[in-house]
Amino acid sequence: MTDVPERMPLSRDFFDRPVLDVAPDLLGRTLVRHTPDGPIELRLTEVEAYDGETDPGSHAYRGRTARNAAMFGPPGHAYVYFIYGMWFSLNLVCGPEGKASGVLLRAGEILTGTPLAAARRPKARNSHELAKGPARLATALDIDRTLDGTDVCHGGDPTAPLSVLYGTPAAPARVRSGPRVGVGGGGADHPWRYWIADEPTISQYRPHTPRRRTTSTT
Repeated sequence: MTDVPERMPLSRDFFDRPVLDVAPDLLGRTLVRHTPDGPIELRLTEVEAYDGETDPGSHAYRGRTARNAAMFGPPGHAYVYFIYGMWFSLNLVCGPEGKASGVLLRAGEILTGTPLAAARRPKARNSHELAKGPARLATALDIDRTLDGTDVCHGGDPTAPLSVLYGTPAAPARVRSGPRVGVGGGGADHPWRYWIADEPTISQYRPHTPRRRTTSTT
């Protein structure tokens, strides 16, 4: 295990806290994804907090299902879900086991493995767009449902598929917060999206847009 502070893995105690404490504290940390082709490292620049059964915006709001089971597990594990029949999103589980909460990883700056990420994101116009948004982040890092439930706190195992290192935490003066992207209903106004100010990798904010119902004419 390395003695370099920035390369030290975050402990399970880091994640075993309220999600609204963990989420902004993840900004500036280093997410490591070991792929069969080599490692990809990303500095987290944007996240969103979801507070389980008390949060109308959370997948766990209506209780445990096969899809969201990882959110109820021990802290420091991955929750990966499939959305719109096309994309995956990566979350990190927080809080005590049995109380669902998690942090959606929305965006980041690729630090290592840029060619690997770019090969998975050929439509990105520049390096800032490689992981600009949760679906792009998951695609760039080769994240899918096979990683759902993966332990990210494993004592610094260099072969583990996912790790989170201490990195360089964002200065509090640079941390911003606001409503979460695309969340409607009772959770629309929660200022639980956190980002580092003036970062070019931050995704664009979009409010929730209700889906239009088609009216049958037959």
